[in-house]
Amino acid sequence: MPTVADIMERDPITVSPEDSVETLLKVLRTHELPGVPVVNGGGRPVGIVTEADLVMVDEEEDLRLPLHIDLFGAQIFLGPVKRFEERFRKAIAATVGDMMTEDPITVDADTDVKEAARIIAERRHNRLPVVEHGRLVGVVTRLDVLEALVSEE
Repeated sequence: MPTVADIMERDPITVSPEDSVETLLKVLRTHELPGVPVVNGGGRPVGIVTEADLVMVDEEEDLRLPLHIDLFGAQIFLGPVKRFEERFRKAIAATVGDMMTEDPITVDADTDVKEAARIIAERRHNRLPVVEHGRLVGVVTRLDVLEALVSEE
């Protein structure tokens, strides 16, 4: 059974949390990528930014506060404020760190392809950062995994 190391894209394009959103957009456009891992100075993945992080759709467009009631001069929110705070943070993002999804799901380079396929399917991700000893060494995509599984049969 092949491992993720056998099929991954090595030396992937990355950005840092300190990079500007403008730099991020240039990287995505230049390399025609739908997403990119965010790594710290030590090469460890600390986040990921995908096209979904860049686009606000439907009810998110106007960033309405959750429903609330005023009671004795205080606002009591009837819905989760955390979701609003997350959307707001991404809407006004100036850096990649403001926009990224933190703590990305990663796979080890020695993970077998079937396990990577399971993770991709369950988490509905299109790409996973690949690590060795905690450091980013590659990226494996849904297409990479599908091609490996088909060629194995």
